[in-house]
Amino acid sequence: MGTVAQEAAIDLLKSEIPVEEDESLLLSGDVNTGLVLVDIVNGFCTVGAGNLAPVAPDRQISAMVDESVKLAKVFCEKKWPIYALRDSHHPDVPEPPHPPHCITGTDESELVPALQWLENEPNVTVRCKDCIDGFLGSIEKDGSNVFVNWVKANEIKTILVVGICTDVCVLDFVCSVLSARNRGFLSPLKDVIVYSPGCATFDLPVQIARNIKGALPHPQELMHHIGLYMAKGRGAKVVSHISFDTTTNET
Repeated sequence: MGTVAQEAAIDLLKSEIPVEEDESLLLSGDVNTGLVLVDIVNGFCTVGAGNLAPVAPDRQISAMVDESVKLAKVFCEKKWPIYALRDSHHPDVPEPPHPPHCITGTDESELVPALQWLENEPNVTVRCKDCIDGFLGSIEKDGSNVFVNWVKANEIKTILVVGICTDVCVLDFVCSVLSARNRGFLSPLKDVIVYSPGCATFDLPVQIARNIKGALPHPQELMHHIGLYMAKGRGAKVVSHISFDTTTNET
């Protein structure tokens, strides 16, 4: 299928399953809000950094990193809580169907260079996870959950979620959080908001996937849209613009 035909097909699918986004979200200190960064690590975002990293500069991923950095800077300026998830796997514990990636202690599992400064910020909680779902990956051996404790300790009523991949780790985390909220496990959390320009996914065209054993085609723009659609269908809010107390801190 040619590029024009592919674009037409994606446009048709988007029209059939539209994501009605709230155009703008205003964040203020009146409602305790936490920022969740999902897997913005070298192994998923930095060109050539590993088996699941982009093989060439990727516009959607670069834009996601830029938007996430902007948000993180404002949240740190305001001393608002941030929860940063880092994919981090033991080399002897595979995660099928994915090849080895983001091995603990390697550069792959580190935050991208533009966000590494977060490791030293007092308002930031960094959590290494060994599975796709960051909510499950926040469970300790004693059964406690670091994310749940973070929400309760900061009395968070709204979380703003960004990261990669829109239809994989971001979606799984959002769905689990929504289920936990609905069960009453995350009080006082009320709203789960996905910022669409702050999310991205990978691109694996069908012609390349055909030559990789066990691989599934993964058209980037379509799967990003489907991830947002599924998140909204589960009860998340999806927004395309964020502003803060004044227009000087817009992103």
